Order: sequence, then C-alpha cells, then structure tokens
Amino acid sequence: MTKTDMADKSSDEIAVPDSSDLIEHKPSQVVKLTNAEKRRSYRLYVYLPIVFLTSALLGGLRFSATDRTFIFIKPSLVCLIFAAMLMVLFARAHLVRVSSWFSEERSLLNNAANGVVLASVFVSSTQIFNSLIPEQGVPYWIVAFCFFWTLWNNIFAEFDTRRLVRSLGALFALAFVVKYLVLLNLAAPTNQSWIQGIIQSPSRSAAAWLLDVPQFSSATGYVQFFAVAIYMFGLYLLPAAPGRRQ
Repeated sequence: MTKTDMADKSSDEIAVPDSSDLIEHKPSQVVKLTNAEKRRSYRLYVYLPIVFLTSALLGGLRFSATDRTFIFIKPSLVCLIFAAMLMVLFARAHLVRVSSWFSEERSLLNNAANGVVLASVFVSSTQIFNSLIPEQGVPYWIVAFCFFWTLWNNIFAEFDTRRLVRSLGALFALAFVVKYLVLLNLAAPTNQSWIQGIIQSPSRSAAAWLLDVPQFSSATGYVQFFAVAIYMFGLYLLPAAPGRRQ
C-alpha cells in the first residue's frame, strides 16, 4: 500500500460532525457572565484585602496624649490566640466555608489567592482585638478574660451567619465603650500636672493609678471607631465561598 492510498484511506475515515451537533454560542450572554465574574473577582481578591488591611493598620494606631505623635502598638500573644479562635468560629457558623476556599480541584494560584484573603481576615481580626483590649494593667486581664470566655462558649454553640455577625458587633461595641469612653476618661488631664490632678480630682487620679490606664489622645477613639466599622463592613462583604453570589 502506497502512501497515497494511506492518505486517501485516512481522509475517508474522518467523521464530519452533523450541523445539529454544533453548539450555538451567544456572545452577549458570555460577555455578561464574564463581567459578573470579573466584578466578583475584583471584590474578593482586591477590595476585600484592602478593606481588612486598612482596618488592621488603624487597629494598631494610637495618638500620644503629650505631643500628639503616632504610636503603633504591636498585638500581644493573646490577640493572636483570640483571632485564631474567631477564625474557628467563622468556620463553625459557616461565615467561611473552608472546603470551598481550598480544594484540590482548584489551581495552586487560586488556592494561594484564597489563602491571602483569609490571611488578611486573620491579621485584621488580630488588630481589632489589639484595638479593643486595654494595653496594660488590671483592665487588660479583665477584658481579655471576658473575650476568652465569650469566644470559648460561642465555639461550642450553634450559630448562623447573621447571628454571629450581630453578636460580634454587640461584643465589639461594648468593648469599645469600656476602653475609649470609660477607661480613657479616667486618665488624668494632660494640661495639668499630676499634683494638680490629685487635688482637683482625687478619685479620678486614684482610679487611673490603680488601673494603670495609659494616656492617649481623644483622637485615638475616633480612629479605632473607624477601624472597627471597617472590619465589620469587610465581614459583611466576605462571601462564604469564593465565586459564589452574595
């Protein structure tokens, strides 16, 4: 058999598909779906990390009461533990479905991108606890114990997503009021000496000395208010699974 006969035979065996088997494509619908996917991808992989990292940056920022300088306070080990417990609570309440964020069916790049998003959530959660827990003294241990007791009990409770977000909002609001509206006002005024503070307001000075309350400017409370608000907004935008409609 010559090469010409083999070429003719192979060309005869080629099956020509019927026109009815051809798939009809609608370019308008494909373009619309692609735009929707792009919007969700931008929101998940660009906007959400920016929101959480902004909250993390503001969460460690303080203003000195003496010269109004910026002070960035690093989180303690307790804040890291509380953030890890909060991530477990997110998974328990299905605010974050871990099996949908990481899968063998996804590419390595996609899993890495999802990991960056969840890492930004963890970092922001750490800084929120750093923002709401007092820096030192007796209030540090009291507020830290209250956070630990609440998170530990919630891990074993049945939570849905909305109930969890409302509970966190109420918990963070109470901690904010305690630290920045109660404890911060116990510090002696900065426009007078400590002797004048004892003479004019002895109970206030005694409470500040016993509780070891650090002195920060009133602008610190405004900054931390926006840090908590931005964090809660990021949780509202966070989908339970990537690529899923909110």
